[in-house]
Amino acid sequence: MLEAFQSEFMRNALLAGLLTSLACGVIGTLVVVNRIVFISGGIAHAAYGGIGLAFFLKIPPLAGAAGFALVVAMIMSAVTLKNKKRADTVIGVLWAVGMAIGIILIDLTSGYNVDLMSYLFGSILAVPRSDLLMMAVIDGGVILTVLSLYNSFLAMSFDEEFAKAMGVRVGMLYYVLLGMIALSVIMLIRVVGLILVIALLTIPPFIAEKFCRSLKEMMIASVALNCVFSLIGLWFSYSFNLTSGAAIILVAAVFFFASVLLDQVRNRLPRA
Repeated sequence: MLEAFQSEFMRNALLAGLLTSLACGVIGTLVVVNRIVFISGGIAHAAYGGIGLAFFLKIPPLAGAAGFALVVAMIMSAVTLKNKKRADTVIGVLWAVGMAIGIILIDLTSGYNVDLMSYLFGSILAVPRSDLLMMAVIDGGVILTVLSLYNSFLAMSFDEEFAKAMGVRVGMLYYVLLGMIALSVIMLIRVVGLILVIALLTIPPFIAEKFCRSLKEMMIASVALNCVFSLIGLWFSYSFNLTSGAAIILVAAVFFFASVLLDQVRNRLPRA
């Protein structure tokens, strides 16, 4: 495996995996504890509309996806805050409409010959240095935001009514959270693709939650697990000539089912 990293594309892939692990471990933890996995999936799939728009307007695909995902995230924030009972319907509609817009705009793009699979299922081995810089900037923004608002996120995540009573602007915080989810999704597009994004956002926090006693510990553990999944997935991908994004997700799935099995075994053991 070490000889593989003599190639620039493998070094870029490794850095991409580690950079995305940082932001997605932190944001994924907030996604899981706030129970907004479906919203995250809606943002991820709707972002495909931004990719189609980017090709139609001949601008960088990830820039188009980022702008589109942020707009969708703000719409979802407004809807879910005002009418939570109908939120799942609106999210499902935006999910479908976003993907439909992307497909139609790509159909209308003249001279289009881009591999759709790289955006649906990831292309971590093709990550350029410019994308690594973008990932580093998003990481910095996410970490600074979470650190500065950590106590507010903590209060909102575990007791929203208490957070409001303490003067936390829960509505504004919710918009910020969904905006960071949108940016994290854009990072993951290059690693595992739109279809598989939700797995890396949710599997590490799900596992970490069983063994951590605080939100901070859960974030750190989720980052570490994401790094492990990326490294092992890249190794399998290189060794057996597999699609990298799918390999990373399958590694995460093995750990997921192992944690569920371990949890069941622990629950059945007699307690002293």
